[in-house]
Amino acid sequence: MIRMLLAAGMALVVSLFGTKLVIEVLVRNRIGQPIRDDGPEGHATKAGTPTMGGVAIVASATFGYVVSDFYGGIYTRTGLLVMGAIIGGGLVGLMDDWIKVVRERNLGLNKRAKMIGLLTVAIGFAVLMTQFTSVRTEISFLTWQNIGLDLGRWLWVAWAVLVIVAMSNAVNLTDGLDGLAAGSGILSFGAYVIIAFWQFSNKDLTAADGESYYAVTHALDLAVVSAAMVGALIGFLWWNAAPAQIFMGDTGSLAMGVGLAALALATNTHLLLPIIGALFVVETVSVVLQVGRFQLTGKRFFRMAPIHHHFELGGWPETRVIIRFWLLHGMCVAFGVGLFYWDWTREAL
Repeated sequence: MIRMLLAAGMALVVSLFGTKLVIEVLVRNRIGQPIRDDGPEGHATKAGTPTMGGVAIVASATFGYVVSDFYGGIYTRTGLLVMGAIIGGGLVGLMDDWIKVVRERNLGLNKRAKMIGLLTVAIGFAVLMTQFTSVRTEISFLTWQNIGLDLGRWLWVAWAVLVIVAMSNAVNLTDGLDGLAAGSGILSFGAYVIIAFWQFSNKDLTAADGESYYAVTHALDLAVVSAAMVGALIGFLWWNAAPAQIFMGDTGSLAMGVGLAALALATNTHLLLPIIGALFVVETVSVVLQVGRFQLTGKRFFRMAPIHHHFELGGWPETRVIIRFWLLHGMCVAFGVGLFYWDWTREAL
């Protein structure tokens, strides 16, 4: 427990002051975010706002995780791989952000280059997890092992790559309003603090066949990684809340998406991720529906996609959209954690 608090606390402090430093450096060098020409009208005033704030998120979370070990913890292969995946996603996003600001346009890496970067991170993580950890290769909703679908090593790798790429792009699409992705990320990573710590605390609970319901390798270290991300995002949100003084950019959104997916895979709660990451899923579905219907019929489902822009164009102030989306996402996260707890009571009894 103290390791988690130390990781979260140190990450928060470093993020709070580190983000301010990043803002000053970016403003001094006139490095700002280009804004889409077809976006909501009020967004034009955000042009030039410092971006690449995700650097502070990733660096702070990494610092919090590393420092937490000084309390007497032990770095684990699983924890290091998840933290490495977060850093890898952040580096892909950093390249994308850098191209945007250098070329002064809202297009960074082309789709192929970004996909290659994400695939490299995802494949590396998945292969190393199967090679150096005892990750389970069953598809699991909560902790049930009676689903009967064991993918085996290489199909699990393919599945893991799909989950990582999908979630990283989902968070990236959500990052369109001040603080929306950061606030939602705090809730989702907070859920994994609870889930991973619960798995660690109840790792000795076994079934009649001797199988552990919580056979998750290095669960405590995964809880520490999650806590570090929570602290880093809270510190960043201080500066990212509307009106934002800095944007996380793809550096932050891709790191967040990769991190959530990696935690779901490592804790064997793959199919619980769409509930814990509900807002990110809804935002992505809105884009898919919008593009699909327009290509088929020439008509649109929404005024603009992703769906947060639909409500903005409908007259909702930006802060109202953000807060209501946080609330809805928070309810989904609570439901997901509740399902996880219900599953424990079901098996414990």
